[in-house]
Amino acid sequence: MKFQRVANDKQTKARAGSITTDHGTIETPIFMPVGTVASVKGVHQRELKDDINPDIILGNTYHLYLRPQTPILEQAGGLHKFMNWDRNILTDSGGYQVYSLSSNRKIKEEGVKFKSHIDGSYHVFTPENVMEVQRKIGADIIMAFDECTPYPCDYNYAKRSMHMTHRWLERCLTHLKKTPLTYDYDQTFFPIVQGSTYKDLRQQSAEYIANAGAEGNAIGGLSVGEPAEEMYAMTDVVCSILPEDKPRYLMGVGTPINILENIALGVDMFDCVMPTRNARNGMLFTAHGSINIKNLKWANDFSPIDEMAITFVDTEYSKAYLRHLFTVNELLGKQIATIHNLGFYLWLTREARKHIIAGDFRAWKEKMVKQMDNRL
Repeated sequence: MKFQRVANDKQTKARAGSITTDHGTIETPIFMPVGTVASVKGVHQRELKDDINPDIILGNTYHLYLRPQTPILEQAGGLHKFMNWDRNILTDSGGYQVYSLSSNRKIKEEGVKFKSHIDGSYHVFTPENVMEVQRKIGADIIMAFDECTPYPCDYNYAKRSMHMTHRWLERCLTHLKKTPLTYDYDQTFFPIVQGSTYKDLRQQSAEYIANAGAEGNAIGGLSVGEPAEEMYAMTDVVCSILPEDKPRYLMGVGTPINILENIALGVDMFDCVMPTRNARNGMLFTAHGSINIKNLKWANDFSPIDEMAITFVDTEYSKAYLRHLFTVNELLGKQIATIHNLGFYLWLTREARKHIIAGDFRAWKEKMVKQMDNRL
């Protein structure tokens, strides 16, 4: 993997860059649509390429391990071929999903024993076997196995968890060196900074991760219910320590405003289920604020969904029609809303990139944050 910085904003820590892998170039800042189970929910791969057009999407090790299972993916030739996606893929290690199964898992130094949410069967994830699973899935960027702490989190627990995440990182690195590539292209490994919302722990973790010398670095545990101000403060601390010549990935974040504020702090990569999940519930994001399309006020509004026309659905359908589809629980409504939201998120990060290069990112960001903080 190669990371190149193209421009740095002079008034913030925002930067524009490019990441090149064997599956193509990723222009940063970038939002990565979440394709948890080898599918971005409600979107054909053709629509994803032609209309939303992301350079990279995300898959999840935990879910893919359970279904369709790694032997199936290996027989198919890896996740790219299985889902017919010839661009970049990043896989989360499953640490966050294990965190979300708090009542059905047991964490020990060796790893995590958890109960499948599908059939109740028991499984164990260790740093070693998670590396093997990600080799077989075949993503371009793979993540270290870590523990994601909840919010709020006791300081002593956060400290113990952080140190265990660091020990697990060493085990990931050791095992990865022993595990050959499964397919005929390279994979890049990102470790993850933890430490909850404690500044000293975040500093320690960022320094440890920076010293690991990986080709890129991730920031975890900051999309678990903490106030936005805490998120920004911790991101700022971490980005001031992580090397400038490596991409920085803030995991699981967030709202459009969260993304712009974190770009300003020096983050390059984002993922979140919010645009797709909110779309399925009738919430649309726009440059002028959010829309609850289920509201009665849209029943006879025949204007386009979004006159900015980022994707084809924005002008092909009206607000009244989209509201009707949600009212009658028609699947097409969720699909339209999903395409719109994902298109908007990609537009937002690409527009941020343009303004970083142009040198007026800060003024544009402040205007956009004010505009988007509305309910239409």
